Amino acid sequence: MTLQEIIKSESAPLFVIAGPCVIESAELCLSIARFMRDRCRELGLPYIFKASFDKANRSAGSSFRGPGLVDGLAVLRRVKEEVGVPVLTDVHETEQVATAGATVDVLQIPAFLARQTELLMACGRTGKVVNIKKGQFMSPQEMGNAVEKVRSMGNAKVMLTERGTFFGYNRLVNDMTALAVMRDFGVPVVFDATHSTQQPGGMGNASGGNPKLAPLLARAAVAAGADGLFIECHPEPAKAKSDASSMVTLEAAARLLGECKAIAELRKTWK
Repeated sequence: MTLQEIIKSESAPLFVIAGPCVIESAELCLSIARFMRDRCRELGLPYIFKASFDKANRSAGSSFRGPGLVDGLAVLRRVKEEVGVPVLTDVHETEQVATAGATVDVLQIPAFLARQTELLMACGRTGKVVNIKKGQFMSPQEMGNAVEKVRSMGNAKVMLTERGTFFGYNRLVNDMTALAVMRDFGVPVVFDATHSTQQPGGMGNASGGNPKLAPLLARAAVAAGADGLFIECHPEPAKAKSDASSMVTLEAAARLLGECKAIAELRKTWK
């Protein structure tokens, strides 16, 4: 699939990437994907399901990481075939890229790996859409180098995602001007509404968060020109096996998308 086919940027005011942080079970992923697909269809917003087969950068070594590459991709394949939506997953190592790329529609580079040249180029070589999350330690201007690493492989299907910048200890802040800077690279720009509320390592052995702030940040980002929204959601966030402190409920995600679509429609009238 082309980037335009996935995000339908010419006909839709906004596209959506949403799902649980990590694959907990096939049943959970299918349930979330169906719920979000149906809500996005009602709103006329393109939808991409996301979930990780492995969370390689958990705060504690004992934390749940996911089912692994083979079993995780089997779940994502079921979501793609049974729910009928494009799917996205993270890759952390070059050895994972070709295998993951044979199943998913979008390969995602985690924020901590946004400067990993070999990983970026390996993703570029697959010809799949590549979503690069801006490193918390990087300026938006530096992300132009990440884009060019993918493009150097003859792959122009690149997206960038803003997810906050480190500010002191256990705190992220958002600079909405980063969205405009990164759009100037000629790529769609996504705003990660839930990870932006994280407090990395804030709970000692896990990241904290304040998901009540996610709607405020998402609305601001869409008003500032974000092309897409990235939202981690779960039927019972408190029971999620990863990022429980920053995820939102499915109902909260659905309400937020309705609000953000209205803002995206309104900005069409702005000069």
